[in-house]
Amino acid sequence: MMLSVIILSYRNPALLRLCLKSLVAALPKDFNYEIVVVDNATRSETRNVVCDEFKEAFRSIKFVPIKKNSGYTRGINEGISAAQGEYFLALNQDIVVLKGAVEKLLLYFKDHLEIGLIGPELLNFNGTHQDSYFRFYTPVTIFYRRIGYLPFARRILDPFLLRETDPSKVQKPDWVSGAAFMTSREAIKKVGLLDEKLFHYFSDVDWARRFWENGYQVVYYPEAKFYHYLGRSSKGKLLIFDIFFNQTTRWHIKDFWRYFRKYGFLTRHSARNISQPSHATTY
Repeated sequence: MMLSVIILSYRNPALLRLCLKSLVAALPKDFNYEIVVVDNATRSETRNVVCDEFKEAFRSIKFVPIKKNSGYTRGINEGISAAQGEYFLALNQDIVVLKGAVEKLLLYFKDHLEIGLIGPELLNFNGTHQDSYFRFYTPVTIFYRRIGYLPFARRILDPFLLRETDPSKVQKPDWVSGAAFMTSREAIKKVGLLDEKLFHYFSDVDWARRFWENGYQVVYYPEAKFYHYLGRSSKGKLLIFDIFFNQTTRWHIKDFWRYFRKYGFLTRHSARNISQPSHATTY
């Protein structure tokens, strides 16, 4: 098996259906792949979408149910463990894949052995570019991200969002969005799976850091384009009071604490400290 497409699903059969439909339309019939759907807090509706509606649409489709909401990190790990491919394309259920994008991403990845983790360009549904490659977080960055992109925060957020780079060019950022990325079985053997001490947030950041630490590059590849419905469920309207009323805010804070305890609150969080420049490098 060449490619395993791993889709993480959580209580939204309509979004999952849209994602699967886009894959049916995008992937050639002779392409060597399988689909693995991991369903957090599994429901019969989701099973019906996968096992009934799309059973005949794909050459191979697997359904991996998880009884409770185990979070992003364990969900992706379960998908990788169930998959048979040499390469893994991990997608959130809110991704719509464009025709030709998967093949472009895979071909570029296979042609550049120095890459361990690669992400496509993510687009909003109006066709505009969506931020999907970044510098590593600092505690200050996270504070400004939560209060919003206000004028006084630009001096912090612009560098984090790599505003000085051209998103139409291939870049080597510190990390790429976990909403859609590709890696390989060979790389995971060296780097390991996602760190399940991080429940939902920061595990994509942590993983990218570990790829850099193990001598691999992390790459943003805009020739492959996916649509992404970007929801900010951890950012409520009550600011500090969200911690009492918003479950995802509490997950975010817990994972923030675990991530920075792992790497240090005062560490200069940059790939420059590992093996590559902290700014994105254009090929």
